[in-house]
Parts: sequence; structure tokens; C-alpha cells
Amino acid sequence: MNVKKLLSIIKVTFYTFVIMNLLRKILLPVVPIYYFVTWLRNKLYDWRIKKSTVYDFPIIAVGNLSVGGTGKSPMVEYLIRLLKNEVSLATLSRGYKRETKGFQLVTPSSTVREVGDEPLQFKTKFSDIIVGVDGDRRNGISNLRAISPRPEVIVLDDAYQHRKVKAGFYILLTAYYDLYCNDIVLPTGNLREPRKGADRADVIVVTKCPKDISNKEKEEISTKLNVKPGQSIYFATIAYGNEIIGAFGAKSIDLIRDTSFTLVTGIANPKPLLDHYSALGLQFDHINFPDHHNFSNHEIQELKNKLIITTEKDYVRLSSDLSGDNLWYQPIEMKFVENSNSFNDKIITYIKK
Repeated sequence: MNVKKLLSIIKVTFYTFVIMNLLRKILLPVVPIYYFVTWLRNKLYDWRIKKSTVYDFPIIAVGNLSVGGTGKSPMVEYLIRLLKNEVSLATLSRGYKRETKGFQLVTPSSTVREVGDEPLQFKTKFSDIIVGVDGDRRNGISNLRAISPRPEVIVLDDAYQHRKVKAGFYILLTAYYDLYCNDIVLPTGNLREPRKGADRADVIVVTKCPKDISNKEKEEISTKLNVKPGQSIYFATIAYGNEIIGAFGAKSIDLIRDTSFTLVTGIANPKPLLDHYSALGLQFDHINFPDHHNFSNHEIQELKNKLIITTEKDYVRLSSDLSGDNLWYQPIEMKFVENSNSFNDKIITYIKK
């Protein structure tokens, strides 16, 4: 990418950031209205005036209070790895930004436009599980359970606020650098609902922590989050693979240490990946797109003939249009800083019970 083009992208990104922050400040008077509407909605479910569907088999809901960027997909993949050899497993997502409606069963031949990027990512990595998408989680669950053999456990992705379904186990995620206790609701803040919503969680996982987070800091965060009796809190970090993966296999990232490449991201917060690559001393320029970005033909043409490393869900979007030789993705996993066995035991105990 030439310097002029790069400067243009930086300029557009800067002005977009400034405008969005100004709009958030202007919309501050709307915050009490949004707060009341979401508070009332939750109370109507708590008081059972609005009905939640309860199921007689295990359903695990993964979600957050904030808008994006807490690591839901790595958590869902962690649960898949934990459970896929123990039970017949399915995941259900809404399929954000897909162009289809209603229930869709994800297959290896599905496209991002049909099912969304993250569900296709799950199916591509874990071909032996069932993956479905449906904005109406009740309808999606009914369709999944109609499959033979039917799944014994369903993991709901990004369903913390979907209260028409009452899951048996709730996992609430909050990012280390953006704790929900330090935020307010939309449109000025990033919270989808008031902080009180955290009380519904069975476990709270603080994601994207430094690997060397101290016990003192963990205690301080637990106090800030006001963890309730009966809830458990865990701390997790991002584990970056030592290899990058492409259409023809994997190779050590050390092989491109002296090669300049373009890092393409369409995720809520690329900063941890940028920090990781900078710490490795890699030579790269960065093109940042909005979360779940659908790449235009013009953008695809701009990226052609470049050596590109991207995130896994962006790879799913780009791999059909760009050369396999020049396109790679950085795999990541969620790793608990400690007490992973305790977390695993809670999940397994819930399922068996």
C-alpha cells in the first residue's frame, strides 16, 4: 500500500472517531431513556409478566453487557473443545450481517453472506458439531432439536440479552481494559443494558487479561464488579498461536519476521493483536475495518497481490476472493490465567445435573 493511500485511511479513521465521540456526547440526554426501557424490559421478565421459554436439556448462553469486543467467539470455541467429545453438541448464533432470514443450518459449503462469519468459522474448524443461525433463538432451538440425531447440549452465542429463552447456565464476559462496571448504557456508553444485568450470570469471565495479572489486581477487579454470592469469577487471556494458517497449511510466524506485510482487521478491538505483533518486532502496516465488515469489490482489488495476515473471521470473509499464497490468518485461543479445571468442572457438572 502506498503512503498516500495509508494516510488517507488514517485520516478517515481519525475523523470517524472524532465524529462518533461527538455524537455520543450529544446523545447523552437519551441515556436515561435507554436505561429505563432496558431496565423495564428486564423487570418484566424477572416478574414473569413477559414469558421466557425453559428447556429440559442443557443450554449454555455466552454473552456480554457491552457492545462487542469481549471475546465471545474464543469462549464459544473453548466450550466446543471442552464438550464436543463428551456430548452431541450444537451452537446457535443469530448470524450477524447475513443476507438470509430465519433458521439456517451451517454447512461447509455455506457462505458468509448466507450464515455470517463466526458461525461459518465454527463449522469450518469443528466439522463434527451442528451449527445453526437464527435471530429468533426459540425457533432456532426448535429446528436444531428436530435434527436427527438431535443435539444434547446447545451453546447460544451472544444471547445474554435474549430473554425469550431462559438458558440453564449463563457465562458473562467483560474485557480487562473495558470493564462493564466502568461504563454506562448506550448511546453514550457501550452497555446494552444496565450493569445490574450481571446478576443473571452464573460465572463472570474477565477476558484479554495480561498473562502476569497479579492476585491483588484480580481481587480489585472482583470487588469492582461486585460479584454476588453464588457467582464465580475467572480471568482469561488471549493465546496467540506461533503459526499462521493459510489455504495450504501452517507456517511459523518467524518465517516472515523480515518480511513486510499488511495486517487486515475487521474486529471490534484490534489493539491486542497490534500489541502482540509489535512486541514480536514484525514489520507491518495496518488496515482497520469495522467489526463484521463486508469487503467491497474495490477493497478486494486494493488488497490483491499483497501479503496479508488477518483475523480468523476476516479470513472466512476474504478467502474466496484472495490468493491462497498471499492470505493467512492468526489463530487465537482463550486461556484461563488459572483455575481452568474449576471452570471446566462447573460446565460439566451443570450438563450432568
